[in-house]
Amino acid sequence: MSTPLHQQIMSLRSWLNERILGQETLVDRLLVAVLADGHLLVEGPPGLAKTRAVRALADSIDGDFSRIQFTPDLLPGDITGTDIFVPSESVFRFQPGPIFHNLVLADEVNRAPAKVQAALLEAMAERQVSVGGQTRQLPRLFVVMATQNPIEQEGTYPLPEAQLDRFLMHVKVGYPSIAAERRILELVRSEDSAAAGIGIPEAAHCISQETLFAARNEVLALHQADAVSEYIVQLVAATRAPERWAADLEGCVRCGASPRASISLERCARALAWLDGRDFVNPDDVQAAAPDVLRHRLLLSFEAEAKGLDSDQLISTLLLQVPVS
Repeated sequence: MSTPLHQQIMSLRSWLNERILGQETLVDRLLVAVLADGHLLVEGPPGLAKTRAVRALADSIDGDFSRIQFTPDLLPGDITGTDIFVPSESVFRFQPGPIFHNLVLADEVNRAPAKVQAALLEAMAERQVSVGGQTRQLPRLFVVMATQNPIEQEGTYPLPEAQLDRFLMHVKVGYPSIAAERRILELVRSEDSAAAGIGIPEAAHCISQETLFAARNEVLALHQADAVSEYIVQLVAATRAPERWAADLEGCVRCGASPRASISLERCARALAWLDGRDFVNPDDVQAAAPDVLRHRLLLSFEAEAKGLDSDQLISTLLLQVPVS
């Protein structure tokens, strides 16, 4: 499959990979989030181009970008906006917050208190903000990329498991390879010499919001066999009763993934298939998307922690044990 829409997105993908070196998975997951109309939670140490990636994506499409640095003193109104009194007119006027943008970077989301996190996640789920008794719709193109720093836990407010479910994917970012890090030095040196920052080539500006919406329609139109749909359902159901597939997993899961996980897994599998240039979804797409879609939706028991088992290991075991229909 090679449509004009696919070629444009592939051009954008190549351009992003030239500027976000060594983080091909992050770039792909960003594109999947845009194509699947979902939000992304990215976890990784600082300095791995998480902010740079989403800013580059925002600059290369017809949309605006906002970065919110989450801190303990942040208030919900700092995100959603608030009514401001105008003395000259003796009226209250709504001042939109940074959430009213197409791509929003919620940096270190676990550093803000629960009320602020709830305001962000409510906007993500409902695609609207209610302030002063009025409901205001967010943009049609609306993607939140939230980051977490796994190194420091003091002074943080971990996201509740029920709220984590609002994210389409939870992506873990690792360090680049040695070869990629050498190329990073060359890239930064060339940017400093040119004093041009990220710099967007003219070709990258051709990605309009209408193009992205049309690409989403192509993703939804991909053929998906009933056997693949059944595999998705069985895989998600296995997270609720993993002992059916592996006896040593009995009692390891307190709460499995909900049907929202099945919906998210199908959307991500479709987007990966489309990015791969195919007009159909296969089980490999499901397996590739499963870790990022499921890892934040599983609540493990104390028995699992005692065994040293984490979500990724449990998902890997289920991928090996649950047969393709």
